[in-house]
Amino acid sequence: MNKTLDQIIQQLNSVILGKQQQIKLSICCLLAKGHLLIEDLPGMGKTSLAHALSNVLGLNYQRVQFTSDLLPSDITGSTIFDPNKQTFHFHAGPLFNQVVLADEINRAGPKTQSALLEAMEEQQVSIDGKSHTLPSPFFVIATQNPMHQAGTFPLPESQLDRFLMRIGLGYPDKASEKSILLGEINNAAKKINALLSPELLVEMQQIVSEVVLSSVVADYILDLVNETRDSPDYPMALSPRASIAIANAAKAWAFIHQRDYVIPDDVQAIFPSVAEHRLGLTSNTSNSLSYDLLNKVKINP
Repeated sequence: MNKTLDQIIQQLNSVILGKQQQIKLSICCLLAKGHLLIEDLPGMGKTSLAHALSNVLGLNYQRVQFTSDLLPSDITGSTIFDPNKQTFHFHAGPLFNQVVLADEINRAGPKTQSALLEAMEEQQVSIDGKSHTLPSPFFVIATQNPMHQAGTFPLPESQLDRFLMRIGLGYPDKASEKSILLGEINNAAKKINALLSPELLVEMQQIVSEVVLSSVVADYILDLVNETRDSPDYPMALSPRASIAIANAAKAWAFIHQRDYVIPDDVQAIFPSVAEHRLGLTSNTSNSLSYDLLNKVKINP
């Protein structure tokens, strides 16, 4: 399985150049059964990463362009009356795919954003009093423009908390951007093959859940979480759900690095991506404050 993971990372690196850390975090998020939020300026490769992830993992994929006039039923589906049979039939929306790309999620209104809550948490949607189960595995990969851009609606805290990780891609280096200009990325994207099946991905997720989290590392996670509750520097403290998210992501990071146990370095590697959006930090202050927190909290042997 580790050989397969290396091949997945290699293929993704050929499409999203110079962003190996973000690619590994994305894979880590999916292995931990989490949803991924990618926040960056338009044109930075957010959609390309989401599409490449779904292709290489061998999952069904549907992109939904979020706009201000998008309705909840546009993504969940709706019940339609058939006059010939005099019955109602449920027509599934784009959420009924294994990977759903919610493109520019913060351009839709709060009501439509909230329609994702049940799907992301319960892996089902309720329409006209009936619950409909979503496929397994099921991931939401949402892209978001920075909040200072026109026409954006902030995601509510309850929905931000449903995303296991938030990452940003940033500008490519000069060599990577030159490859983009020369069309080398397009050729690499066409060669992406599915290296996993949904069944194998579920098997990997099960192995990740069995990665050992020692009492010492658990205490380290709790010390980090409690520091956010005791310090006035953070607009919002981390909840118990955040503690679980940190533990699950650290297990997935350990699995990617061929270990069946978590070490403090795993926690430190994933902590900013898991914690920053839950702390209510802006993009201007998130990196400095989250790394200050990691430097402040020491590991008790």
